[in-house]
Amino acid sequence: MVLPILRRFMGGMSRYRLIILMLAMAFVLFTTVSAFAQTAGGTDAAAPATPQEGVFSLIVKSSDFITYTILILSVIGLTLIFQGFMQNRSAVFMPETSTNTIREMISQRKFRELIEFTETDPSFVSKALNPALKRAPSFTPMKEAMETAIGEQTAEQFRKIEYLNIIGNLGPLLGLLGTVLGMIDAFQAMKASGGQADPSKLAGGISTALCHTFMGLFLAVPCLAAFGVLRTLVDRLTVRGALVAEELLLMMKPQEKPAAAPGGVAPRPGAVPQPAARKPPAPTPTPLPAT
Repeated sequence: MVLPILRRFMGGMSRYRLIILMLAMAFVLFTTVSAFAQTAGGTDAAAPATPQEGVFSLIVKSSDFITYTILILSVIGLTLIFQGFMQNRSAVFMPETSTNTIREMISQRKFRELIEFTETDPSFVSKALNPALKRAPSFTPMKEAMETAIGEQTAEQFRKIEYLNIIGNLGPLLGLLGTVLGMIDAFQAMKASGGQADPSKLAGGISTALCHTFMGLFLAVPCLAAFGVLRTLVDRLTVRGALVAEELLLMMKPQEKPAAAPGGVAPRPGAVPQPAARKPPAPTPTPLPAT
C-alpha cells in the first residue's frame, strides 16, 4: 500500500528503483544515528565507575510504536529529499536539448512533428506547449491553454515537495506525544512506590521521553530545511520555464496582415497616403456696365 503512494509522489519511479532508494536512505539514516550515538556515548569514557549508555542504545530500549513511526517517516523524508534535489535540476527540469529542438521545429514550421515531440518529452516546456499546440491556429486559445498547463505543472511540482513540510511538522508532534507518554510512565512508577520511587526507576520513563523528543527533532530539522530550499528552487525553475514557453509560443504567433484600402487595394508598406488635389475655385463673372 505504501509503495504505490510513494510512486505517485516520486514522479512514476519503478518499484524496484524506489525500494533500492528507500533502503539506501534507511542505511544512511541508521549509520548517521549509530555514529552519533557512539560519539555521544564515548564522551564520558574517562569515568568507568559510572558507565553510560549511548543515545542509540537508549533509543533501542525505548522502542515503541512512536519510535517505529518516526523511523518510517525518516526514511520517507530522506527519500523525498534525495528525489527532490535530483528532479529539480535545470538539466532535468528544462534541458537545453529539448528547448533547442522545439525552437528548431518552430523555425522550420514542422508543427505536426512538434506535437508528437511535446507529447513524449517530459520537460516542463514541452508539457506547457503541448496543450497550446492542440488549440491551434487561434493564438488566444493557445495562450490560455499554455497558461493553464503552466499552472498545473507548477502546482504538481509544489505538491511533490509539500510532503516534506507535512513530515517536518509531524516530527515534533510525534516526539511530544512520546515525551508525554514517557512522563506518564515515570509518574506511574512514582505512584506505584507510594511517592518514594527509586530515581533509577524514574530515569527509565524520563529517558524514554527525551529519546522521543530527540527523534522528533532529528526528523523535523532536515525535512523542513530541505523543504525551504526546494521550494525556492522550484519557484525559480517554474518561472524560468514559463518565460521560455511564452517566448516559444510567440514564435508561432501569426503575423497580422495590413488592412486593405477603401478602394480594395492594400497600401504599400511604408507608403504614406497623399491628400486629394484641391480644384481651383471657378472665376467669378464680372458684371457688364450699364448702358
